[in-house]
Amino acid sequence: MRYAISADGEEVAPHFGRCEYYALIDVEGCEVTSRERLSSPGHQPGQLPRLLTQHQVNCVVAGGAGPMAQNMFAEAGIEMILGVSGPLDDTIAKIAAGELEAGDDQCVHTE
Repeated sequence: MRYAISADGEEVAPHFGRCEYYALIDVEGCEVTSRERLSSPGHQPGQLPRLLTQHQVNCVVAGGAGPMAQNMFAEAGIEMILGVSGPLDDTIAKIAAGELEAGDDQCVHTE
């Protein structure tokens, strides 16, 4: 399973489309098998679902995303786990352990 975690520095970013980069991680069982950085191309509607599909991402993890983005990811077959915050390494450990839980979506704009 491949995850794209929106990140600013070493923290999970509050908005998937306005982050510095995506931490791409592959998880098999309870083990992280690879980790890389993908620079964010910026926030343009429709661009990120296409980009992350090209990188074979199955799930996006972020603090939040607007309803239009959530619909676009759903149409692309990419799951979203929103309401996540805190250190990137802690989030990766929770994913590997199967303990990551969604929280309240931190994106408050309406589309």
